Amino acid sequence: MAQAQGFGRRYLKAFFKGFFVAVPVTVTFLDRVACVARVEGASMQPSLNPGGRQASDVVLLNHWSIRNYDVQRGDIVSLVTYYKGTPV
Repeated sequence: MAQAQGFGRRYLKAFFKGFFVAVPVTVTFLDRVACVARVEGASMQPSLNPGGRQASDVVLLNHWSIRNYDVQRGDIVSLVTYYKGTPV
C-alpha cells in the first residue's frame, strides 16, 4: 500500500512539474508566434469558406510575420480591436 502511495505522489509531482512548464510555454507561443482561429460567414469568400458552406475554415494566424513587417501583397491580415483593454 505504501508503494502505491509513493507512485501516486511521484505521478502527481511529475504532472504538476510538466503542467507548470507547459502552460507558460503554450501561452507564450500563442501570444508571440502563432495561434489558430476559425473563419465563419461570408466576409472572406471566395478565399476562405468558399461556396457558402455552413462549416467554418480554420486558419493559422502568424504573429511573427507581423512583428518583422514581412507582410506581402495577397496576404490576409487579421486585426483585433481593443477598447479599454478588452477585445471588442
